[in-house]
Amino acid sequence: MKHLKSLGFFLLIFSSFFLIQCTTDPIPGPDGEDGIDGIDGVDGVSGTAECAACHNVGKSEEVHASYLFSGHYNENMDHDLENDGINEPLSQYGNRAYTPNGSLSCASCHTSDGYIDIVETGSTLFSGFQNNDDGGYPLYDGTQTITCNTCHNKHTSFNFEEDGKDYALRVIDPVTLLADNSVTIDYGPDNKTSHTCATCHQPRSTFDGAINADGTVDVGSRFGPHYGAQTTLLEGIQGAELAGYEYRSTDGTAAHRAGSSCTECHMGKSSGNNVGLHTKKPTETTCLNCHKDGSPSKEFLKADFDALEDLLIAKGIIEIVIDEDTGDEELVIISNKNMDLIPAAALWNYKMIYYDHSHGVHNPKYAKDLIQNSIDALNAN
Repeated sequence: MKHLKSLGFFLLIFSSFFLIQCTTDPIPGPDGEDGIDGIDGVDGVSGTAECAACHNVGKSEEVHASYLFSGHYNENMDHDLENDGINEPLSQYGNRAYTPNGSLSCASCHTSDGYIDIVETGSTLFSGFQNNDDGGYPLYDGTQTITCNTCHNKHTSFNFEEDGKDYALRVIDPVTLLADNSVTIDYGPDNKTSHTCATCHQPRSTFDGAINADGTVDVGSRFGPHYGAQTTLLEGIQGAELAGYEYRSTDGTAAHRAGSSCTECHMGKSSGNNVGLHTKKPTETTCLNCHKDGSPSKEFLKADFDALEDLLIAKGIIEIVIDEDTGDEELVIISNKNMDLIPAAALWNYKMIYYDHSHGVHNPKYAKDLIQNSIDALNAN
């Protein structure tokens, strides 16, 4: 009996080896016939197709050709600083770093390097009022003019469909005003490229900041918002609004502000190179998108503006000075550390419209109110 059990156990072990051999080492059969080739897939979209829409020779030539007609390229200050009959370019001020509020300087908008520094670090490289001999950015030599690289650097996102096109601009986020950090200009996600414009085209001071404790106003030879009033006039803010008067189109309600933007008006399509695109000059076609009867006249404010100028001269607030070398007339502010509020406000509004250089078109209603109310207040004062 014991012998039979041993024999059964041996047969069980032997058969298990046999089964393992059969399953792990099969005898190969003949090769099968080749299968049919699959259908070729569809070619994918080129990885550079979207880039090539802008980054191509034709587009580059178009941009450069129109840019040659822009104020940024020509940079004419209309100031003959050397009395040699030649108007100096904006970059003449590139070697100066006057800092009225500790961060902003002339170089931050008058030079390429200064602009890049202030948008990347919040300040320019040096402070105080210095010549190039004392250090700082190079004097104007053709290298400090505003160029492509001044405003453009690299894309913040390549998901243009969801994030919108940023055109590789250095500034696309809303801009907090340097003269009043309680105000942030936000043109919205669809017009974020206009934030680049607002970086420099904003005032360097406010009227409220010039008012003394006794209610008088500190008026100096450079009184006014400087040549950056475009942003605030468009927004309908920071005019010297006098008590008792009505002011329309304020706080972003103007049609040009609510229904358009800097880039939509100033960089429209054009069949030529001398308007639209990178000239930053509005085109008739762009205006007709909204003004179906044709572009409105820029002369709508001239009579009132001239009337205010005459009043300011008559009241001894500004005067006409003749340049002994050129014979040209120049309006000069008569400085007064304690000017009464109403004449000072009228002067500020006059300078705001002058510095804006749109003749009030950026915000016609607000501009009209600032000038007309200034005239009425001066006549009643």
